[in-house]
Amino acid sequence: MWFPQFSQHKGPSVNVDVHNTSPDQSLNEDEVERVNALRALRSASWASIFYLITTDILGPFNAPFAISQVGWVPGIILYFFMGIAAMYTGLLLWRLFIHLDSLKYPVKTYSDLMDRIFGRTAHHACNVLQSLQLIIVVATICLSNGQAVSQISQGRLCFSICIVIWAFLGMFIGQIRTLKAYGWLANCAVWINLSIIFISMGFVAHSPPNFDAAAKSLGVEKGPIKTEKFGSLPLFSRVNGIMNMVYAYGGGMIFPEMMAEMKRPMDFWKGMAVAQALIFGAYVTYGAFVYSFQGQFTLPLAYQGVSKFAWQTVGNALALVTGIIAAGLYGNIGIKVVYIKIVEEWLGGPRLMSRKGRYLWSFMVIMYWALAFIVGSAIPQVQTITGLIGAIAVMQFTYTFPPLLRLGYDVITDAMSEDKMYVPGGGTNGRVDGWHQWSRWRRGLFGGRWYYKLFNLFIFLGGLAMGGLGMWGAGESIKAAFENSKAATSFGCRAPV
Repeated sequence: MWFPQFSQHKGPSVNVDVHNTSPDQSLNEDEVERVNALRALRSASWASIFYLITTDILGPFNAPFAISQVGWVPGIILYFFMGIAAMYTGLLLWRLFIHLDSLKYPVKTYSDLMDRIFGRTAHHACNVLQSLQLIIVVATICLSNGQAVSQISQGRLCFSICIVIWAFLGMFIGQIRTLKAYGWLANCAVWINLSIIFISMGFVAHSPPNFDAAAKSLGVEKGPIKTEKFGSLPLFSRVNGIMNMVYAYGGGMIFPEMMAEMKRPMDFWKGMAVAQALIFGAYVTYGAFVYSFQGQFTLPLAYQGVSKFAWQTVGNALALVTGIIAAGLYGNIGIKVVYIKIVEEWLGGPRLMSRKGRYLWSFMVIMYWALAFIVGSAIPQVQTITGLIGAIAVMQFTYTFPPLLRLGYDVITDAMSEDKMYVPGGGTNGRVDGWHQWSRWRRGLFGGRWYYKLFNLFIFLGGLAMGGLGMWGAGESIKAAFENSKAATSFGCRAPV
């Protein structure tokens, strides 16, 4: 058998009722405890998932900047096709979760999917990459909120202090352990983000761009406003703009974690579909509107691009609320990944929902947000750090890994199609070929829907290539940003806006 654990999953096993108040009496004490832990954790509905997905990292506020980097035509087209691809890969993750989750082998994180299909090495690599992405996502939100406070204080407060304020607040809000408890916060964040969209669109239409902020953040000097059908910026700037677009659909990284806390994981597709539709409409509408008025002066956080201080303050104040809610959500997932994989599985520590787990969780929250402050202050330009992590991790978890996982799953299950099976009263039938035998590879690669496997292979390779190009573009953008004499410096008091 190529992958032994598959033999213990007789098809989709997610229907095991972990919410039944009377678990099977055949379970031992440890298994009963695990069922109770799952029951305590699995409480979110598909409506909660909708709000959690739309509580995005930066909201749609980097969409105008992304379009300004590539131009009208590539910007609109890329947002549309990225949305279609993200919907497809999200459905892949959903189906894999349904097939592989069970009472005995619950899927708790993205890395669990990697483990079931590609083994422990892939499992550990996924954990490292996901933890890296989540900590930088949280750091980016601290950074963007720090920019907002700096604008509100009109630069009178040291920029590093502006960031550390949000790290301390994150240590407080991070004490929430379950996603269900975040549901009402995420609900509020969605409506506040929509309010910022409409309010700032009104401000942008009646205010010139913030030329000083554009000069500090982007190195663009004051002049006539211009928009372009196709971007004429250097290639690395356009690539970095595309990597900023990736954030619109970057929630795929935590889809398995969300499904792991749902009462009915089969309903996940409903919340995801509605969320993706809303995200596409909000990003494209807002991005096109702001770019049409601000052109090359569009800032990475568009609501900070209006020139009137009072109007800046309105957008900043509202965004502070949604930013810390989003940071709390991603921090929750990030800490949970570390807790489950290191504390529970590697060290055999207390379960997350236990009393001892409560104390350990609180300590980890403090350490996590302290690290987020260090990362956010080290690269104090939102547009470059988002492009970098978009290329390194968001692109992979959303567009590269899901088709690879589906390809691996199909190859394994097709290869197992002729394995020995127990027949009641008749012994076994079929045969067993080792993984090194061509007959097994032939069944896996060419059996079943070979054209579907080929399709997923092409998507995987395309995502991998785009991620590599994005890393180069982000690196060049960071270099250019630090060479700008007006740019903010690491752990300094000069603000980038």
